[in-house]
Amino acid sequence: MLSRTADHLFWMARYTERAENTARMLDVNLQTQLLPQSAEAAELGWRAVLGISELQPAFDDKYPAITHKDVIDFMVKDPENPSSIASCLTHARENARAVRGALTTEVWETQNTTWLDMQSVLNNHTLERDPGEFFEWVKHRSHLSRGVTIGTMLKDEAFYFIRLGTFLERADNTARLLDVKFHSADGNLLASHDADFYHWASVLRSVSAFETYRKAYRDVITPARVAELLILRADMPRSLMACVTEVVTNLAEVRNNSSAETERFAGRIHADLRFSSMDEILKRGLHDFLTEFLKQIYELGNRVSRDFLLPLAA
Repeated sequence: MLSRTADHLFWMARYTERAENTARMLDVNLQTQLLPQSAEAAELGWRAVLGISELQPAFDDKYPAITHKDVIDFMVKDPENPSSIASCLTHARENARAVRGALTTEVWETQNTTWLDMQSVLNNHTLERDPGEFFEWVKHRSHLSRGVTIGTMLKDEAFYFIRLGTFLERADNTARLLDVKFHSADGNLLASHDADFYHWASVLRSVSAFETYRKAYRDVITPARVAELLILRADMPRSLMACVTEVVTNLAEVRNNSSAETERFAGRIHADLRFSSMDEILKRGLHDFLTEFLKQIYELGNRVSRDFLLPLAA
């Protein structure tokens, strides 16, 4: 497959997944804001969202202070923010348009309809009236895109590059979402308080894992188990373990003469997760673990670009 085609397919999937995960991250913080807390704690929550997304400097350049409305506007519909949901869905559609011949009609129409409907959804003030409804719409369109891809596309290189982009992005964003909540936990993840139930429940719901947690643990929600579910459980679709497993599998399907080192690098990340325990991760420090994981995923993305896609801009 031409590297240009692979590049468009890969980034179409990454941008679609990024839009969904941005919606999830904003939604969990919005739910948390509904709980009793001080104004300082509320502001710290929004700062955490911007900081983990590496958007704090860009936001500060544009706004004099942090308010939930400005953060949501900036991360949802600001065209100058390349990681905003609107920008991501636009980029996903443009990448799909560039390789329409490699996609089924259903996949292209799903991407194009999402972009067209986004204009209407933003213009009818759904975001201002009910942000949760808008975030659910974004998640639904992302689910639809994945489902149509799996249900209609031939399982060839085009399919595998789409899946590779999806799970690299999901691994990155799951780690960031975890860090948003756990970075402010003062490292005491083994402690659990009744007042924290709604906080951890909102984190689980943000990754569609609340019912999964109940099935897996059948017990009260504790921070350590939330972390275990979203990091080490291979049977949890959005966990780091599940995402890296998919990355390794799809890399094997598209391997070429220069990708052996990239496969080995991905394999080491996979092995570290597979043979780690939650106790070891907590002893090391969850924030440090997630920071290192994010660095590894970033490096893996660079290696995939070097081996298969268009050269990265200098």
